[in-house]
Amino acid sequence: MLKISNGSAIALFSVSITRLQNIIFSVFLTLIITLIVPASAWASSLGVESGHLSPCPASPNCVVSQNADAQHAIEPITYHVDRDQAREILLKVLTVVPRTEVIEQTDNYIHALSKSRIFKFVDDVEFYFPSDESVIHIRSSSRVGESDLGVNRTRVEQIRLALRDLNI
Repeated sequence: MLKISNGSAIALFSVSITRLQNIIFSVFLTLIITLIVPASAWASSLGVESGHLSPCPASPNCVVSQNADAQHAIEPITYHVDRDQAREILLKVLTVVPRTEVIEQTDNYIHALSKSRIFKFVDDVEFYFPSDESVIHIRSSSRVGESDLGVNRTRVEQIRLALRDLNI
């Protein structure tokens, strides 16, 4: 028979209460995040549909080069080389964009994730190469939040400058 002193019993009880509190807190936090951040905020509306990238949401944390209002509009990137060569050069440029990872690529589309330095917020960065134009259409959008302090627009403009420096 195992004999437990009063002090040991209190210590075991205290550890059990702490574990239970941690579990309850985790469940509570998960529920709050689920209610505050709708599922649509997690990488919704991505890809090319009918030859267009998705429009930006109403929030100012997005830019797109197709069918955009003045707040969200950004010029596409023009190129003067073969489409496949422009795509390969863009992929190389993306390898040096800080905290950015290409997660999907086809012959006419690239999807990358870019994370903020401190809080690791994720932005979706998309590039579309239409077959009938020598442009790269762009969409860069934060997944959560309202404002991005211009980060998405700045990122796209830096990519544009890098490609211009490489004479595409």
